[in-house]
Formats: sequence, structure tokens, C-alpha cells
Amino acid sequence: MLAIKKLRVEFGPRVIFSDLSFTVLEKERISFAGHNGAGKSTLMKCIGGALEPNDGQITKPKHCQIGYLPQEGIHIKGITLWDETESAFAEAKELQGKIDVLGDLLDTQDPMEEEFSETLEKIGELEIQLEHFDPTRIKPKVESVLTGLGFKRSDFERDCGEFSGGWQMRIAMAKLFLRQPAVLLLDEPTNHLDIESQTWMEQYLVNYSGAIIIISHDLALLDTLTKRTIAFHQGKAEEYAGNYSYYLKESALRKEIKRKQYLSQQKEIEKTKAFIERFRAKASKASQAQSRLKQLEKMELIEIEAEDSVMNFTFPKPPPSGQSVAKLENSFKAYGKTNIFNNFNFEIEKGARIAIVGPNGAGKSTFCRLITGQEAPDEGEFTLGSKSAVSFFSQNHADELDPDLTVLETCQVVSSRENAPLVRNILGCFLFRGDDVFKKVGVLSGGERSRVALVRMLIQPANFLILDEPTNHLDVQSQEVLQRALESYPGSYLIVSHNRGFLDPIVTHTLEFRPETEPRLYHGNVTYFLDKKAEEKDIAKKAAKIAKIQQRELAEKQAAAAKLKSTEATDNSLSRKDQRKIEADLRQQRSSVLKPLEAELEIQEKAIAEIEALQANLTQHMSDPAIASDGAKMQEASTTYADLTKKLETTYSKWTEVSDKIEKFNEEFGD
Repeated sequence: MLAIKKLRVEFGPRVIFSDLSFTVLEKERISFAGHNGAGKSTLMKCIGGALEPNDGQITKPKHCQIGYLPQEGIHIKGITLWDETESAFAEAKELQGKIDVLGDLLDTQDPMEEEFSETLEKIGELEIQLEHFDPTRIKPKVESVLTGLGFKRSDFERDCGEFSGGWQMRIAMAKLFLRQPAVLLLDEPTNHLDIESQTWMEQYLVNYSGAIIIISHDLALLDTLTKRTIAFHQGKAEEYAGNYSYYLKESALRKEIKRKQYLSQQKEIEKTKAFIERFRAKASKASQAQSRLKQLEKMELIEIEAEDSVMNFTFPKPPPSGQSVAKLENSFKAYGKTNIFNNFNFEIEKGARIAIVGPNGAGKSTFCRLITGQEAPDEGEFTLGSKSAVSFFSQNHADELDPDLTVLETCQVVSSRENAPLVRNILGCFLFRGDDVFKKVGVLSGGERSRVALVRMLIQPANFLILDEPTNHLDVQSQEVLQRALESYPGSYLIVSHNRGFLDPIVTHTLEFRPETEPRLYHGNVTYFLDKKAEEKDIAKKAAKIAKIQQRELAEKQAAAAKLKSTEATDNSLSRKDQRKIEADLRQQRSSVLKPLEAELEIQEKAIAEIEALQANLTQHMSDPAIASDGAKMQEASTTYADLTKKLETTYSKWTEVSDKIEKFNEEFGD
């Protein structure tokens, strides 16, 4: 499918990687692992054609399409969301256009001539290519992907330029998914997605027909999706035949084996050197000493890589807080005609550990500003606890840093006396190491400034933390450092994030925001919240089915009553005996048509119930930690769930078809 051969990339004197070779097979699922700056995104840009390597080659079959989604930097305007997304099928439209032209040409040609056969053959070849796109499914595919990624139907005719940067990335993702390239390259695809869109994307990728190469700090996604990991470290790449959790275990094992081999070799070297020194001067042993010296010179030395220092930090000891940390009462907030909250009550109590989730624009950031007193509600009251000391990290704090200060100076300004000596270590936890701390803030990238703003917030003593997407620019190791610090933090915190792997171990409640509905608190972590949402959807689906059945039964009763009334009104001259005979004939006629249809409907309803029961059991099975942590079992369960979903959709379609026939007959019978 794809072959990378002896690739070399360098920026000035720095060699990112050299002599890098590996292959990508059809339908493979590969993750690139390693610290920020290790070369993951650089390699992906090379494969995607956005960056030319200094040496080596990337080869692929002639018709192999590669689709690349970068982390950021996409901006589209001057075209509607629908037209831009539908342009993913430009090739299908082009094929259809060629077929139409050849069809018109065919009408002018003589069927007995050879050119007629040639034109017919060309049309056949093009139609075979067009079958791959299934033109009848283009519109539902576009709708499915756009709604899955969080767009509303009212967004379809909006100009792409009206959407923010995060939504622009979703547009690019939708277009890429619809193109369905043979190799899909995704660089941090979850950064701009809410929790529900992430869940949809994960399921979409599990069932994707092509190969996938992904860079992500969402470990839950990597463990579910990938079956091969290529890890980058200090200019080298090493392969692991498993998901991210497998890579962590296997890399630790490999390092331990190599360390033991290194120690064993060092002992052998010392022993050989001692022999040489001892017997070099003795004539009887000189030849042996010389021989061992040559062996020593030819020995291939085992080198062990310098370990990345595992750094930890703890939050400055916060001042004690009262039981009530912050409270909103009867609060109302609106922007223009859009109501964010209406008569909303919420209290943060001491020790609260709450994840805040929901689609963009639902009110998460507004809530954070209200609950910290940075913004006042239009109506209602906000009360900050008398002993509450707030520290708030938001993405725009990065833009408020002084560009003329160094990274170290920026953090030292706000550090406490007891924390001042630890500032450099804390910066190291978040990827500012060595001379990096002396860089001016003005020369840093957006992601680097965001990390500086996060460190500034973390080193200030506070007993109430609000973190808005804190993991977006952190590598896995930095995420773990922050996660461990939050686990032992004695204060209260709210975290706006969609990183399930980061949140699950450190939160006890999940607050969901949705447009045009009141926020809702779930008494569990994010996985618990997702399970509950799935249960609620299942219940709603069953309720809708029952309601439809009840409506159908009511319609049948009304039709029968109307028919009887009509018969009585128009045929008073008939005898009671004749009337009963007519009614019996009508019932028999109705029964002969309806009974097979009702029997078929019962079969489909039973099938629906069985499939939904299987899905419920499978959902419970997938929520088992032992299954969730096993990539292979989770992959198998996800595939089975997707198959059941398709089967359920087909069964519902049959149920609807039979139900419509019954309804139509009842209408005709009533007339």
C-alpha cells in the first residue's frame, strides 16, 4: 500500500530522523508515538505531501489516494458548508459528466458501427468506477457525516467563513472522511471535537475501509483503534506490534533487557581490560593479551539511551476553603436571541471534581466565567465562597502574556516564595527544558504560549481551579504529570475537556451542556456519562416505537368505527341479517389482507427487540474495564456493535415498510 524508504529530514543542523523505513499495509491502523518535537507531525507531513524530505522516497500504487488532516491552519470561505463538503465527491460528479457526454454521443452513432461498441465499452468502464461512489447514497452520506461531527441541519447553507477555527477543522475532517482515501493521515483529530463527536468519529474510524495513521494524545482512542505503534525518540523510530498500552509495556521491557545486556557487556569489557593489563608485559601471555585487545576493538558496543527524567510536581498548598466554593442562583444569561442559561442553579462544594462536556457553543466557557465571577449573569445571583481562591486557565490567557519576558521570568513573577526554586522543574514537566526557559514569549508558537499560561496558573496557590482544555498542547508524559498532580490536589476543580482517558481517573461528576436545554449533572466520570446517554437513547428509541404502534392501533380503531358508522348510515334499508353478512364479508376481506402483514410486523418487532437486547448486553460488555483496556477485544466488540446497528437499521426499515402497508390498507378500507 505505502512504503517509506530511507527517509531523512533535517532542519538546519538538527536531524529529525534519518534512514527511516517502514511499510503500511492495506487497512492497517498505526499510531505515531513520542514526545512533542520527536518528529511525528513532520513525518506525517512528508507522507501527506506537505513537506519534502531531504532524502529517501515514499512510494505508493498509482491509484492509491492519501488524505491528510493537519492539526490546524485550515480556513475556507466563499462556499456553503454543504457545497464544500459535497465537493468530496467531485470525482463521482466528473465520472457522471463523462458518462452523460458519452451517452449523448451514443445517440448519434450507428449501432452497427465499431465506434458505437467502443463508446458503449467506455461507458461501462466509467460506470464500474462510479459504482464505488454509489451516487444514490451521496446526499445521506454527507448528512450523516456532518451531523455526526456536530453540525446542525440549519448550518448546511451557511458560508464556511462564518465558522470558527475549530469548526473549520471539522469541515475539513468531514470532507476527508467522505473522500475515503486509501490511507488516512490524522494529526490530533480530537482537538476540536466535543465528547459526542469524538464518540461518533471513533466508531467511524473503527469501521473505516482504508488504512489509518494517527497522532493523538487521546490514549483511549489509540487503544481502541490502533494495532501497531511506531515510536520516535532522539531521532530514531522503533516499531511495536500493538496499541499504545502494549507499546508502553513492551518498551519498558525492551529497555530493561537492553539495560541488562549493557551491564553484562560492561562487566565483560572490564574483565577483558583487566586481563590485557595483567598479561600484556608477559611474553608467554602477550599474544593472548593482544588477541583480546583486538576482540575488544571489534566489539559492537551496546548503547542505552538516556532516560527522560520523570518529573512530578505538586500544587502549592492551597488555603483552606469553606464548604460552599461558588454558587449560581436563578441565573439567566443570553447572547442576543440565544439563551445560554435560564433560571439555572448550581453550587460547587468543597472537594468537587467535575468534568464539563458538551458541544461548542453550548455554554461551557460562559459557565466557567460566571462561576468564577469574571462575568455577571443577566439575572440572578453569583456568590463566591468567602474563603475561595480561584485560579482559571483559559485558552485566551496565552494571548495576554508579556511577549518581552522570557518563559522563566513569566512564571517566576507569579510563583510563591516556597515554589520559586521549583519553577524550572515544573516548566520541564511541560516541555520547557534547558535553554528553552530563556526564550522570549514573543517567539513561542501558540501551543507553547498555551503551556506557559498553564504553568503560570498551576504554580499560584489556589483552592478552586478551572481548567479549559488543559491537555490540547500537552504530550502524553506531560498529561500524566498533570493528571497525577490533580489526583493529589486537595482543593476543588472544574475541567472543560473531551479527553476521556485524562478525565476518567480524576473526576467524580460530569456536567453536560447542550444548546437550548438546561445543563445536567451526572454522578460519575465521563465513561459513566456516555453509558447513561446510550441507555437514554435506547429508552427513547423504544418509547418512540411503542408510541408509533399505539398510534397505529388507534388509527385502526377509528377507521373501523368510521366504516361501521358509514355502513349503518347508508344502508338502513338492509335487513339485520344482510347487514351482519356484509360486515362478516368485510371482516374476512380485511383479515385476509391484514393477517399476513400483521404476522410479518410481529416478526420484525421481535427481531428489533432481540437486536436491541444484544446491543444492550454488548454495551455492558464493552464497559467492563478488562475489555476496554484490551485493544483486540474492544475492536472485536466495536465491530460487532456496528454490525448490529446496521442490522437494526435494516430491520427498522422493513418494520416501517410493513407498517406503512397496514396503514395504507386501513385508509383504503375505511374509504
